[in-house]
Amino acid sequence: MKHNQFNPTFTFYKEPAVFNKFSEKSFLQYCLGGTLYMPGTKDILDKILNRQLKNLTSMVMCFEDAIKADDVAQAEQNVLGHLSSLHYAIKTNNLSYDELPLIFLRVRNTDQFRKFAKQLEKKHAQVLSGFVFPKFYSTNALDYLSLLKELNEKFEFRLYGMPILEGRSIAYRESRTNELTLLKSQVDPFKEFILNVRVGGTDFSSIFGVRRGMNSSIYNILTVRDCLADILNYFNRDTGDYTVSAPVWEYFLAYKLENIEHLLEKDIHQSVLSRSKIINPAIDGLLREIILDKANGFVGKTIIHPSHLKFVNAMQAVTSEEYEDAAQILNTPGGVIKSAKANKMNEINPHKSWAKKIVCRANAYGVVENETSYLKLMLGPE
Repeated sequence: MKHNQFNPTFTFYKEPAVFNKFSEKSFLQYCLGGTLYMPGTKDILDKILNRQLKNLTSMVMCFEDAIKADDVAQAEQNVLGHLSSLHYAIKTNNLSYDELPLIFLRVRNTDQFRKFAKQLEKKHAQVLSGFVFPKFYSTNALDYLSLLKELNEKFEFRLYGMPILEGRSIAYRESRTNELTLLKSQVDPFKEFILNVRVGGTDFSSIFGVRRGMNSSIYNILTVRDCLADILNYFNRDTGDYTVSAPVWEYFLAYKLENIEHLLEKDIHQSVLSRSKIINPAIDGLLREIILDKANGFVGKTIIHPSHLKFVNAMQAVTSEEYEDAAQILNTPGGVIKSAKANKMNEINPHKSWAKKIVCRANAYGVVENETSYLKLMLGPE
Protein backbone atom coordinates (compact mmCIF):
# COMPACT_ATOMS: atom_id res chain seq x y z
CA MET A 1 0.00 0.00 0.00
CA LYS A 2 0.99 3.62 -0.43
CA HIS A 3 -0.72 6.62 1.11
CA ASN A 4 -2.08 9.70 -0.64
CA GLN A 5 -2.42 8.43 -4.19
CA PHE A 6 -5.84 10.06 -4.70
CA ASN A 7 -4.48 12.86 -6.88
CA PRO A 8 -2.10 11.27 -9.44
CA THR A 9 -0.96 14.70 -10.65
CA PHE A 10 0.27 15.83 -7.24
CA THR A 11 4.02 16.35 -6.85
CA PHE A 12 5.43 15.55 -3.42
CA TYR A 13 8.41 17.26 -1.83
CA LYS A 14 9.15 13.70 -0.61
CA GLU A 15 7.10 10.70 -1.73
CA PRO A 16 5.42 8.44 0.84
CA ALA A 17 6.93 4.98 1.16
CA VAL A 18 5.33 1.67 0.22
CA PHE A 19 4.26 -0.53 3.15
CA ASN A 20 2.50 -3.83 3.82
CA LYS A 21 1.76 -6.04 6.81
CA PHE A 22 5.37 -7.26 6.90
CA SER A 23 6.90 -3.78 7.26
CA GLU A 24 8.87 -3.03 10.41
CA LYS A 25 6.58 -2.27 13.35
CA SER A 26 8.39 1.00 14.12
CA PHE A 27 7.31 2.25 10.67
CA LEU A 28 4.03 0.36 10.30
CA GLN A 29 2.55 1.83 13.48
CA TYR A 30 2.52 5.20 11.71
CA CYS A 31 0.90 3.82 8.54
CA LEU A 32 -2.66 3.09 9.66
CA GLY A 33 -3.96 6.54 8.75
CA GLY A 34 -7.73 6.57 8.30
CA THR A 35 -8.83 3.11 9.44
CA LEU A 36 -12.21 2.23 7.94
CA TYR A 37 -14.59 0.24 10.15
CA MET A 38 -17.30 -1.92 8.57
CA PRO A 39 -19.61 -4.75 9.65
CA GLY A 40 -18.10 -8.23 9.51
CA THR A 41 -21.04 -9.25 7.33
CA LYS A 42 -20.06 -6.86 4.53
CA ASP A 43 -18.76 -8.36 1.29
CA ILE A 44 -15.88 -6.28 -0.07
CA LEU A 45 -13.80 -9.10 -1.51
CA ASP A 46 -14.30 -8.17 -5.16
CA LYS A 47 -13.49 -4.53 -4.48
CA ILE A 48 -10.16 -5.53 -2.93
CA LEU A 49 -9.33 -8.01 -5.68
CA ASN A 50 -10.27 -5.52 -8.40
CA ARG A 51 -8.25 -2.71 -6.76
CA GLN A 52 -11.36 -0.52 -6.49
CA LEU A 53 -10.53 0.81 -3.01
CA LYS A 54 -7.50 2.90 -3.90
CA ASN A 55 -7.69 5.13 -0.82
CA LEU A 56 -8.19 2.24 1.60
CA THR A 57 -4.98 1.26 3.34
CA SER A 58 -6.28 -0.11 6.66
CA MET A 59 -9.65 -1.57 7.57
CA VAL A 60 -11.48 -3.27 10.43
CA MET A 61 -14.17 -5.89 9.95
CA CYS A 62 -16.32 -5.80 13.07
CA PHE A 63 -17.90 -8.61 15.06
CA GLU A 64 -18.99 -6.23 17.83
CA ASP A 65 -21.22 -3.13 17.80
CA ALA A 66 -21.61 -3.01 14.01
CA ILE A 67 -23.66 -6.24 13.92
CA LYS A 68 -26.34 -8.02 15.94
CA ALA A 69 -25.40 -10.92 18.20
CA ASP A 70 -27.43 -13.25 15.96
CA ASP A 71 -25.22 -12.34 12.99
CA VAL A 72 -21.84 -13.15 14.56
CA ALA A 73 -21.59 -16.66 13.09
CA GLN A 74 -22.44 -15.32 9.62
CA ALA A 75 -19.88 -12.55 10.01
CA GLU A 76 -17.18 -15.01 11.08
CA GLN A 77 -17.76 -17.19 8.02
CA ASN A 78 -17.79 -14.13 5.76
CA VAL A 79 -14.46 -12.94 7.17
CA LEU A 80 -12.85 -16.38 6.94
CA GLY A 81 -14.04 -16.62 3.33
CA HIS A 82 -12.48 -13.23 2.56
CA LEU A 83 -9.17 -14.21 4.13
CA SER A 84 -9.06 -17.55 2.30
CA SER A 85 -9.78 -15.91 -1.05
CA LEU A 86 -7.19 -13.18 -0.48
CA HIS A 87 -4.60 -15.79 0.46
CA TYR A 88 -5.37 -17.70 -2.74
CA ALA A 89 -5.12 -14.51 -4.81
CA ILE A 90 -1.66 -13.80 -3.39
CA LYS A 91 -0.56 -17.41 -3.81
CA THR A 92 -1.58 -17.32 -7.48
CA ASN A 93 0.03 -13.90 -8.06
CA ASN A 94 -3.31 -12.20 -8.73
CA LEU A 95 -2.72 -9.88 -5.77
CA SER A 96 0.43 -8.74 -4.02
CA TYR A 97 0.98 -7.92 -0.36
CA ASP A 98 1.69 -4.34 -1.40
CA GLU A 99 -1.85 -4.14 -2.81
CA LEU A 100 -3.51 -5.67 0.24
CA PRO A 101 -4.93 -3.30 2.87
CA LEU A 102 -4.00 -3.90 6.47
CA ILE A 103 -6.94 -6.01 7.67
CA PHE A 104 -7.96 -6.16 11.32
CA LEU A 105 -10.86 -7.92 13.01
CA ARG A 106 -12.70 -6.28 15.89
CA VAL A 107 -13.69 -9.16 18.12
CA ARG A 108 -16.84 -9.02 20.22
CA ASN A 109 -15.34 -10.01 23.59
CA THR A 110 -12.74 -12.39 24.97
CA ASP A 111 -15.02 -15.44 24.64
CA GLN A 112 -15.80 -14.77 20.99
CA PHE A 113 -12.11 -14.06 20.33
CA ARG A 114 -11.14 -17.40 21.85
CA LYS A 115 -13.76 -19.36 19.88
CA PHE A 116 -12.97 -17.56 16.62
CA ALA A 117 -9.24 -18.10 17.07
CA LYS A 118 -9.84 -21.86 16.92
CA GLN A 119 -11.17 -21.43 13.36
CA LEU A 120 -8.11 -19.53 12.15
CA GLU A 121 -5.61 -21.31 9.93
CA LYS A 122 -2.12 -20.37 8.85
CA LYS A 123 -3.39 -19.20 5.45
CA HIS A 124 -5.65 -16.69 7.23
CA ALA A 125 -2.79 -15.40 9.34
CA GLN A 126 -0.72 -14.77 6.20
CA VAL A 127 -3.11 -12.03 5.03
CA LEU A 128 -4.52 -10.84 8.36
CA SER A 129 -2.79 -7.95 10.16
CA GLY A 130 -4.38 -8.43 13.57
CA PHE A 131 -7.25 -7.76 15.94
CA VAL A 132 -9.01 -4.85 17.61
CA PHE A 133 -9.94 -5.36 21.26
CA PRO A 134 -13.03 -3.38 22.35
CA LYS A 135 -13.85 -2.46 25.93
CA PHE A 136 -10.25 -3.17 26.86
CA TYR A 137 -10.09 -3.05 30.66
CA SER A 138 -7.57 -4.12 33.28
CA THR A 139 -9.97 -6.99 34.06
CA ASN A 140 -9.70 -8.55 30.57
CA ALA A 141 -6.49 -7.13 29.08
CA LEU A 142 -4.34 -10.14 29.92
CA ASP A 143 -6.92 -12.53 28.42
CA TYR A 144 -6.80 -10.62 25.13
CA LEU A 145 -3.03 -10.22 25.10
CA SER A 146 -2.15 -13.76 26.14
CA LEU A 147 -4.24 -15.25 23.36
CA LEU A 148 -2.76 -12.78 20.88
CA LYS A 149 0.72 -13.92 21.85
CA GLU A 150 -0.32 -17.57 21.49
CA LEU A 151 -1.59 -16.93 17.95
CA ASN A 152 1.70 -15.26 17.02
CA GLU A 153 3.63 -18.25 18.30
CA LYS A 154 1.29 -20.72 16.59
CA PHE A 155 1.29 -19.19 13.12
CA GLU A 156 4.75 -17.56 13.04
CA PHE A 157 3.21 -14.61 11.19
CA ARG A 158 2.97 -11.33 13.06
CA LEU A 159 -0.58 -10.58 14.17
CA TYR A 160 -0.96 -7.26 15.98
CA GLY A 161 -3.39 -6.11 18.62
CA MET A 162 -5.10 -2.73 18.81
CA PRO A 163 -6.82 -2.19 22.18
CA ILE A 164 -9.65 0.35 22.39
CA LEU A 165 -9.44 2.35 25.61
CA GLU A 166 -12.99 3.26 26.62
CA GLY A 167 -15.49 2.60 29.39
CA ARG A 168 -16.40 4.03 32.78
CA SER A 169 -13.21 3.03 34.59
CA ILE A 170 -11.31 5.47 32.34
CA ALA A 171 -14.13 7.97 31.93
CA TYR A 172 -14.63 8.51 35.67
CA ARG A 173 -12.02 10.79 37.17
CA GLU A 174 -11.77 8.91 40.49
CA SER A 175 -10.81 5.60 38.82
CA ARG A 176 -9.00 6.79 35.70
CA THR A 177 -5.45 7.06 37.02
CA ASN A 178 -5.52 3.64 38.63
CA GLU A 179 -7.08 2.02 35.56
CA LEU A 180 -4.58 3.55 33.13
CA THR A 181 -1.68 2.66 35.42
CA LEU A 182 -2.85 -0.96 35.55
CA LEU A 183 -3.44 -1.11 31.80
CA LYS A 184 -0.04 0.34 30.99
CA SER A 185 1.68 -2.22 33.25
CA GLN A 186 -0.28 -5.04 31.59
CA VAL A 187 0.30 -3.88 28.02
CA ASP A 188 4.02 -3.08 28.30
CA PRO A 189 5.22 -6.74 28.36
CA PHE A 190 3.29 -7.28 25.10
CA LYS A 191 4.24 -4.01 23.38
CA GLU A 192 5.92 -5.80 20.46
CA PHE A 193 2.42 -6.98 19.48
CA ILE A 194 0.64 -3.63 19.96
CA LEU A 195 0.52 -1.76 16.66
CA ASN A 196 -1.74 1.05 17.80
CA VAL A 197 -3.80 2.20 20.78
CA ARG A 198 -7.30 3.35 19.88
CA VAL A 199 -9.71 5.49 21.90
CA GLY A 200 -13.48 5.35 22.31
CA GLY A 201 -14.48 8.97 21.82
CA THR A 202 -18.12 8.09 21.14
CA ASP A 203 -18.20 5.75 24.14
CA PHE A 204 -16.82 8.46 26.44
CA SER A 205 -19.33 10.96 25.07
CA SER A 206 -22.18 8.52 25.69
CA ILE A 207 -21.17 8.06 29.31
CA PHE A 208 -21.53 11.80 29.92
CA GLY A 209 -24.61 12.19 27.72
CA VAL A 210 -22.93 14.59 25.29
CA ARG A 211 -22.15 14.71 21.59
CA ARG A 212 -20.04 17.15 19.62
CA GLY A 213 -21.71 19.10 16.86
CA MET A 214 -20.51 19.44 13.30
CA ASN A 215 -19.08 22.88 14.06
CA SER A 216 -17.20 21.85 17.20
CA SER A 217 -14.66 19.14 17.98
CA ILE A 218 -14.18 16.37 20.49
CA TYR A 219 -11.72 18.67 22.25
CA ASN A 220 -14.55 21.08 23.09
CA ILE A 221 -16.20 18.38 25.22
CA LEU A 222 -14.34 18.92 28.48
CA THR A 223 -15.01 15.56 30.13
CA VAL A 224 -14.03 13.64 26.98
CA ARG A 225 -11.02 15.87 26.37
CA ASP A 226 -9.71 15.01 29.83
CA CYS A 227 -10.00 11.27 29.11
CA LEU A 228 -8.10 11.66 25.85
CA ALA A 229 -5.42 13.82 27.47
CA ASP A 230 -4.72 11.22 30.14
CA ILE A 231 -4.60 8.36 27.61
CA LEU A 232 -2.02 10.33 25.62
CA ASN A 233 -0.11 11.01 28.83
CA TYR A 234 0.29 7.27 29.40
CA PHE A 235 0.70 5.99 25.83
CA ASN A 236 2.27 8.82 23.84
CA ARG A 237 5.46 9.41 25.76
CA ASP A 238 8.82 9.98 24.16
CA THR A 239 9.84 6.30 24.27
CA GLY A 240 8.14 5.79 20.88
CA ASP A 241 6.69 2.45 22.00
CA TYR A 242 3.11 3.29 21.01
CA THR A 243 1.09 5.39 18.63
CA VAL A 244 -2.44 6.49 19.53
CA SER A 245 -5.18 6.93 16.93
CA ALA A 246 -7.70 9.77 17.15
CA PRO A 247 -11.43 9.20 17.81
CA VAL A 248 -13.96 8.82 15.03
CA TRP A 249 -15.63 11.76 13.27
CA GLU A 250 -19.34 10.93 13.22
CA TYR A 251 -20.64 13.05 10.36
CA PHE A 252 -20.93 11.60 6.86
CA LEU A 253 -19.79 13.71 3.95
CA ALA A 254 -22.45 14.33 1.31
CA TYR A 255 -21.27 16.80 -1.29
CA LYS A 256 -20.49 17.36 -4.93
CA LEU A 257 -17.76 19.73 -5.92
CA GLU A 258 -18.61 21.38 -9.23
CA ASN A 259 -15.55 23.62 -9.28
CA ILE A 260 -12.64 23.17 -6.91
CA GLU A 261 -10.11 25.46 -8.55
CA HIS A 262 -10.89 28.37 -6.22
CA LEU A 263 -10.25 26.14 -3.20
CA LEU A 264 -6.80 24.92 -4.07
CA GLU A 265 -4.84 27.92 -2.85
CA LYS A 266 -6.41 27.89 0.61
CA ASP A 267 -4.20 27.55 3.66
CA ILE A 268 -6.18 25.09 5.78
CA HIS A 269 -4.51 26.11 9.03
CA GLN A 270 -5.26 29.78 8.44
CA SER A 271 -8.87 28.99 7.51
CA VAL A 272 -9.24 26.99 10.73
CA LEU A 273 -7.90 29.86 12.81
CA SER A 274 -10.30 32.35 11.19
CA ARG A 275 -13.13 29.78 11.00
CA SER A 276 -13.72 30.81 7.41
CA LYS A 277 -15.33 28.29 5.07
CA ILE A 278 -12.99 25.70 3.59
CA ILE A 279 -15.26 23.30 1.70
CA ASN A 280 -18.53 22.63 3.54
CA PRO A 281 -19.53 22.29 7.23
CA ALA A 282 -19.06 18.50 7.46
CA ILE A 283 -15.65 18.44 5.80
CA ASP A 284 -14.53 21.64 7.52
CA GLY A 285 -15.36 20.17 10.92
CA LEU A 286 -13.38 17.04 10.11
CA LEU A 287 -10.37 19.04 8.92
CA ARG A 288 -10.43 21.26 12.00
CA GLU A 289 -10.50 18.24 14.28
CA ILE A 290 -7.65 16.52 12.42
CA ILE A 291 -5.45 19.58 12.93
CA LEU A 292 -6.15 19.36 16.66
CA ASP A 293 -5.58 15.58 16.57
CA LYS A 294 -2.11 16.13 15.13
CA ALA A 295 -1.29 18.99 17.50
CA ASN A 296 -2.01 16.68 20.44
CA GLY A 297 0.05 13.77 19.13
CA PHE A 298 -2.58 11.46 17.64
CA VAL A 299 -1.65 9.65 14.41
CA GLY A 300 -4.48 8.60 12.10
CA LYS A 301 -8.17 8.38 12.90
CA THR A 302 -11.02 5.90 13.11
CA ILE A 303 -13.21 6.19 9.99
CA ILE A 304 -16.84 5.13 9.46
CA HIS A 305 -17.30 6.36 5.89
CA PRO A 306 -14.94 5.86 2.92
CA SER A 307 -15.32 9.50 1.85
CA HIS A 308 -13.32 10.47 4.95
CA LEU A 309 -10.24 8.55 3.90
CA LYS A 310 -8.60 10.99 1.51
CA PHE A 311 -9.07 13.87 3.96
CA VAL A 312 -7.65 12.05 6.97
CA ASN A 313 -4.67 10.60 5.09
CA ALA A 314 -3.81 13.81 3.26
CA MET A 315 -3.75 15.73 6.53
CA GLN A 316 -1.22 13.28 7.99
CA ALA A 317 1.37 14.46 5.46
CA VAL A 318 4.20 16.66 6.73
CA THR A 319 5.06 20.10 5.38
CA SER A 320 8.53 20.75 4.01
CA GLU A 321 9.19 23.23 6.83
CA GLU A 322 8.35 20.62 9.47
CA TYR A 323 10.49 18.04 7.69
CA GLU A 324 13.48 20.38 7.33
CA ASP A 325 13.24 21.33 11.00
CA ALA A 326 13.06 17.67 12.02
CA ALA A 327 16.06 16.74 9.86
CA GLN A 328 18.06 19.67 11.24
CA ILE A 329 17.27 18.66 14.82
CA LEU A 330 18.17 15.01 14.28
CA ASN A 331 21.43 15.89 12.50
CA THR A 332 22.68 18.43 15.05
CA PRO A 333 24.55 17.12 18.11
CA GLY A 334 23.12 19.56 20.65
CA GLY A 335 22.41 23.10 21.71
CA VAL A 336 20.10 25.59 19.99
CA ILE A 337 20.01 26.48 16.30
CA LYS A 338 18.00 28.82 14.10
CA SER A 339 15.57 26.95 11.82
CA ALA A 340 16.26 26.73 8.08
CA LYS A 341 13.54 29.31 7.42
CA ALA A 342 14.95 31.51 10.21
CA ASN A 343 11.52 31.85 11.82
CA LYS A 344 11.90 29.75 14.96
CA MET A 345 14.31 28.26 17.48
CA ASN A 346 15.13 24.56 17.18
CA GLU A 347 16.36 23.36 20.57
CA ILE A 348 17.98 20.03 19.82
CA ASN A 349 17.36 17.85 22.87
CA PRO A 350 13.82 19.04 23.80
CA HIS A 351 12.62 18.83 20.20
CA LYS A 352 14.24 15.48 19.34
CA SER A 353 11.22 13.32 20.21
CA TRP A 354 8.97 15.54 18.07
CA ALA A 355 11.47 15.35 15.19
CA LYS A 356 11.56 11.54 15.23
CA LYS A 357 7.79 11.38 14.98
CA ILE A 358 7.72 13.92 12.16
CA VAL A 359 10.18 11.83 10.14
CA CYS A 360 8.08 8.70 10.73
CA ARG A 361 4.94 10.49 9.53
CA ALA A 362 6.85 11.90 6.56
CA ASN A 363 7.92 8.42 5.52
CA ALA A 364 4.37 7.09 5.82
CA TYR A 365 2.37 9.97 4.27
CA GLY A 366 4.90 12.00 2.33
CA VAL A 367 6.10 15.59 2.55
CA VAL A 368 4.17 18.44 0.90
CA GLU A 369 5.41 21.93 0.13
CA ASN A 370 3.22 23.90 2.56
CA GLU A 371 -0.28 24.21 4.04
CA THR A 372 -1.84 25.15 0.69
CA SER A 373 -0.75 21.74 -0.63
CA TYR A 374 -3.21 19.77 1.52
CA LEU A 375 -6.29 20.65 -0.52
CA LYS A 376 -4.43 20.00 -3.78
CA LEU A 377 -3.49 16.58 -2.45
CA MET A 378 -7.03 15.63 -1.38
CA LEU A 379 -9.13 17.37 -4.05
CA GLY A 380 -7.46 16.26 -7.24
CA PRO A 381 -9.24 14.92 -10.30
CA GLU A 382 -11.64 12.02 -9.69
